[in-house]
Amino acid sequence: MSRRRRIAILLAAWALLPPASARIASPLSAQSQTPQASQDLSEYEKRLAAINEQILGLKNRLAEEGKKQETILGQLARISLTKSLLQKELALYEVRLDKNSRDLTSLRKKSAELQARLDSEKRSMERTLVALYKFGRFDIAQSLLQAENVQVLFSESKLLAGLARYQETTIAEYLKTLGELETTRAALESKRAEIAALLGQSRSKRAEIEREERKNKDFLTLIERNKTTFVQNLEELKASAEELQTLMKKLSGQAAALPFIPIPLSDMKGRLPWPIEGTVATGFGIQRHARFNTAVMNNGIEIVLRKDNLIVQAVHPGKIAFADFLQGYGNLLILDHGLTFYTLYAHCAEFLVKLGDVVGGGQPLALAGDYGSLKGPTLYFEIRFRTQALNPLLWLKKK
Repeated sequence: MSRRRRIAILLAAWALLPPASARIASPLSAQSQTPQASQDLSEYEKRLAAINEQILGLKNRLAEEGKKQETILGQLARISLTKSLLQKELALYEVRLDKNSRDLTSLRKKSAELQARLDSEKRSMERTLVALYKFGRFDIAQSLLQAENVQVLFSESKLLAGLARYQETTIAEYLKTLGELETTRAALESKRAEIAALLGQSRSKRAEIEREERKNKDFLTLIERNKTTFVQNLEELKASAEELQTLMKKLSGQAAALPFIPIPLSDMKGRLPWPIEGTVATGFGIQRHARFNTAVMNNGIEIVLRKDNLIVQAVHPGKIAFADFLQGYGNLLILDHGLTFYTLYAHCAEFLVKLGDVVGGGQPLALAGDYGSLKGPTLYFEIRFRTQALNPLLWLKKK
């Protein structure tokens, strides 16, 4: 083989190599986790931790309720707690499902990119092999022995060494990409199986929630239709009202110092915004049961909720003085507005604020629900001056 033909073979093969920048390892294999991905993972872990903490709290509260004497309000509380627990467990599945769905999308994208890279590396190797076959096989040692001078020896050996290194690198990268692709495809299948399992768990949890809702509805119907259970429930509600009165005495004796000078609530009579949109189901004052002719004093109003809006809002700036469960009221928030004026928000499904928070007028406080309610999803709302209950309908804006 002539020197000219040897050099032509080497130059033709070398010309088929991709530019140096393209021969750098793809960022798919070398790139570490992006800041955005790390942030998303951190947010995901925070959400899971918060839900798990809420689940633990509900389980502890259920255990405490189980130790108490059997009462109508106690049964209602257990049903509500069980439903809340199931909803939180469902929320946990949904957060995990959302994370897995995003992971699945990312894995699909990575799989497609790896396949494209693999195809490119395969084509590159094929072109080199075709070129070598086309120009004929040659022996490196023979090529070096036939070199006529040092300059030819140097140029040919440099081309040969570069081509050999390129082939080794390309084959190694090809095998590495192939391994990454197989790993990614296995992860895809695993992720699909995990998502299918989560979907099944979510469906099962929704069915449990529906059963608890039916149980709650049946129990409320029993209370309404049976005079014995109805009267028993009224007595228990009176005891809960007395407990709330004791709490209000305590709070009015230790009025919170607000970090701002609010407009006195007394100046807002008839001008306060509604805490939530809905229809008033129970008014303020003495309420009589049409069927049993029983009377009970209602210190607030009950607002039946609209399904499209469950956000409970503060009617006036203030500070959260109480945020906890109270028998007969469910999850209860008490907002201190200064000068011993208070607003109370009961039957909340979930708090969006915590004890000691300072809130502005119109700020979201909670998600409304039916926790401890005898009328399903409602918001029980009170306005108090010290321990005295005021008629909210005289303080809220006219509709």
